[in-house]
Amino acid sequence: HPKSAPNLLNLPQAPLKSPPGALKPVTFVLPAGRRECFYQGAPGNASLEAEYQVIGGAGLDVDFSLESPSGLLLVSEYRRSDGAHTVEPTEAGDYKLCFDNSFSTISEKLVFFELIFDSAQEDDEEEEEEEGDAWVEAAEPEDTLDVKIEDIKESIETMRSRLERSIQMQTLLRAFEARDRNLQESNLGRVNFWSAVNLGVLVVVAFLQVYMLKSLFEDKRTVRT
Repeated sequence: HPKSAPNLLNLPQAPLKSPPGALKPVTFVLPAGRRECFYQGAPGNASLEAEYQVIGGAGLDVDFSLESPSGLLLVSEYRRSDGAHTVEPTEAGDYKLCFDNSFSTISEKLVFFELIFDSAQEDDEEEEEEEGDAWVEAAEPEDTLDVKIEDIKESIETMRSRLERSIQMQTLLRAFEARDRNLQESNLGRVNFWSAVNLGVLVVVAFLQVYMLKSLFEDKRTVRT
């Protein structure tokens, strides 16, 4: 796929296009003995944050790696249940994220990950300066206003960034909740299974004890007439 296109795609060549900064979280099933890779395009001098969690499967662990467009291995983790990594500033090109479950032969994993992509700040600042100049020119006759337009814009931008961060934190908390729920359901299944096994053993032992006690009091002597 083109190197300049900021899109997300799975290894089987299925692009998931999203605007920068608005990439949706991805949850997928990683089969046992498999390795899946994803690519995220990014411009230069930007910020890319990758967060992942294993929310289902035995062990709740997976191998994770992150490579730069030049092929440099930035992150390499083994048998981890979660992680968060930030690349800043980024290189222009496609970053490669891989999840490896080849160490597991029978258990598939349910993996959640999110990519947070921020554009380069210089272009945004230039656009803001141009827009600010136009706003200031229009507002020059209103010099008596106490609140400057620049202050309003700065407050709105701060609020927007905090809201975006709040959304990211809520998404991560939902992922933690899903992982804990899957773990609790798995533990509940195990508890129910072994409880049934113990109950069956108790019933068998009770019948054996009754039989043994009954056999002790039986008179097996033969009566001659």
